[in-house]
Amino acid sequence: MQEDIKRLYLTLLVAMVALFLFNKIFPKPVVQETEDKSSGAVVEKVEAPLKQDEAKIEDLAAPMISVDKALDADARLVIENDDIRGSLRLKGARFDSLYLKKYKQTLEADSPEIELLTPAKTEMPYYTEMGWISTNPQIKVPDAHSVWTVQQAKLTPDSPVTLEWSNGQGLKFIRRISLDKNYLFKIQQSVENNTNQDVVLYPYALINRKVATTDLPSSVVHEGMLGVLDDNLQEIKYKDLKENEAKSFKTEDGWAGFSDRYWITAFILNNEQSHKVKYKKTAENTFQVDYIGEALTIQPKSCLSNDIMLFAGAKEIKLLDSYKKNYNIPKFDLAVDFGWYYFLTKPFFYILDTLYNFIGNMGWAILLFAALLRLLMFPMANKSFESMSKMKKVQPKMQALQETYKDDKVALQKATMDLYRKEKINPAAGCLPMLIQIPVFFSLYKVLNIAIEIRHAPFIGWIKDLSAPDPLVISQWSHLPVPGLLDIGVWPIIMGITMYLQQKLNPAPTSKDQARAFMLLPLIFTFMLGHFASGLVIYWTLSNILALIQQKVIMAKNGVK
Repeated sequence: MQEDIKRLYLTLLVAMVALFLFNKIFPKPVVQETEDKSSGAVVEKVEAPLKQDEAKIEDLAAPMISVDKALDADARLVIENDDIRGSLRLKGARFDSLYLKKYKQTLEADSPEIELLTPAKTEMPYYTEMGWISTNPQIKVPDAHSVWTVQQAKLTPDSPVTLEWSNGQGLKFIRRISLDKNYLFKIQQSVENNTNQDVVLYPYALINRKVATTDLPSSVVHEGMLGVLDDNLQEIKYKDLKENEAKSFKTEDGWAGFSDRYWITAFILNNEQSHKVKYKKTAENTFQVDYIGEALTIQPKSCLSNDIMLFAGAKEIKLLDSYKKNYNIPKFDLAVDFGWYYFLTKPFFYILDTLYNFIGNMGWAILLFAALLRLLMFPMANKSFESMSKMKKVQPKMQALQETYKDDKVALQKATMDLYRKEKINPAAGCLPMLIQIPVFFSLYKVLNIAIEIRHAPFIGWIKDLSAPDPLVISQWSHLPVPGLLDIGVWPIIMGITMYLQQKLNPAPTSKDQARAFMLLPLIFTFMLGHFASGLVIYWTLSNILALIQQKVIMAKNGVK
């Protein structure tokens, strides 16, 4: 029985190593692509003259220019609140310049702000636009070259703006844009029909982006195209789309866009109408998320409106939750990749955030979180350590039995079970705490990778970013040429030592092969976790120390040396 328990421990630990090494800790849900069973006649007819696609192709073919030159090329409307700054290009009424004022690219004091949206014709264009499509080629609708007029000089939370454009045929297009104090734009598109005929138009919106590479490294955080459509989460990797290939979905509500680890740009649909949403690759390393709404008929001498919201900013979890609640945005919190352990990962974030608000330092919050978890599992851990202490105490008797029945495994197993019953030992008691620790560990690992609130959060000493690996690596303080994989920081080394000490308190495996494997595990974990978020390593270190203290006390209580 003891051998079975040892094998279980070894299997679990090796499984953890394998999961980390291959970055497959959280397999992604299968994207549920909906089959378009509509007639298709109207949609196909609408898609043919998409004028924004023509503009995009022209932009791609144009010579590349700098961002500053692109910003100076056209008249612009300034956008600003406490969290963002940027501008809207009046030609095409395109959102194509946006900076996140609270977030820097690096830890350096003079680091530039995060640049989220950038104009077309630049090295890495990333922009969004919206408007109307007509199936009648005789009707002029605003496109990427239409210059809108605006009376206001600046879009702020206190000063919404109104853009206007007339087609010279009796149609007046009006766009009212408001901005909240964070990252949400509300856009109301209206059309005044001053003709004597019905006009049929389709609302659309698109987000177009060029990425540096489609071959992103494997990660536990999804980076790519994202959305919730018909209440289903869609996660589409760039590399999964071929050029001119599209994934289409029919939905009445939801949201769709582009997601990075900490930032997202997404349009939020009007949930009173039907939409066809597409994720597609339009050129090399260039992708587009767009939607076309259902046909709207504007009668003569009347006005009709269509509403849409645009989120462009940081994935602040509490903010996303508030938007989800206040605007009834389906599963908007899933813009953050909580993974399979959502039921643990999200509560863990809120606990850490509460502790941080109480203490004022995320590192100490993580340590207090580790202590609270240990306290929560104290009774269970006590039973586990008592069982292991008793097993360690009877280790000499176990070795004697193995020597006596070394040629009879059946008799050895029976004698071992008799010994356990006599000494009132439950060898399986040591497994449950470890089984619980695994999802806890993975969930905290996930939180440290997804929560922007932990990005660039300092601890003490040399730890300036708890979401990054320990920077005080061996090569830095020893001045030795250490290979990259082996070049780890001080905290991982401390964690490895605590893991080794904890292992020494456990009963030794009777098999020499298992004993050697167990001796290597602290070393393997040290170098493996050495390249993970320092916050996770700090948590694991304190958890080990608390377990060591608890186990030593119980061993002393049971008379184990």
